[in-house]
Amino acid sequence: METSTVSDEEILRGLREHPHIRNRIASLLALAQGTSEEFRRADDAEDWLIQEIRGLGADTLQAWAQGQVRQTEEEVRHSGRAHREGKKNCAGTPPLAK
Repeated sequence: METSTVSDEEILRGLREHPHIRNRIASLLALAQGTSEEFRRADDAEDWLIQEIRGLGADTLQAWAQGQVRQTEEEVRHSGRAHREGKKNCAGTPPLAK
């Protein structure tokens, strides 16, 4: 993975493009800043944090997978390998009797 520096603008643009990730990050910040009155014990906050990080990972992987699908579709369209005309019958399959 690249370790290049990402600008604040790039981060904000990415969060706008992925609102589920943005919402999770906002929840993490609320906990870090102490603005969440939800937890009284560190154990409760830790349990919540673990679940939130797992959810963030799942949302991130979902966004990545959708991007891979879009990229692959685009590559196939530009390569000319995709044909959407009619249905193709398997070789050796006899036509339906009338």
